[in-house]
Amino acid sequence: MNEKKFIDVIAYYDSDGNISPLIIRWENGEEYEIDKITDIRNAASLKSGGAGVRYTCRIRGQLRYLFLDDNRWFIEKIH
Repeated sequence: MNEKKFIDVIAYYDSDGNISPLIIRWENGEEYEIDKITDIRNAASLKSGGAGVRYTCRIRGQLRYLFLDDNRWFIEKIH
């Protein structure tokens, strides 16, 4: 199992309590805009462990799973 790597995320919170991640930021400071969110659901991370809200995101043409786990964000690659 991969170690869970938490990252910074800039997100939009609307008045209904919905959360939309907009930008991810790696620990080296590089930022990547989320082009599109294609799915949002409660799910477990099979690669890194943990569970929470899973956002299926398109970032620079590649699909990624972005998780909100206990008020912290982590990302894993979709193979």
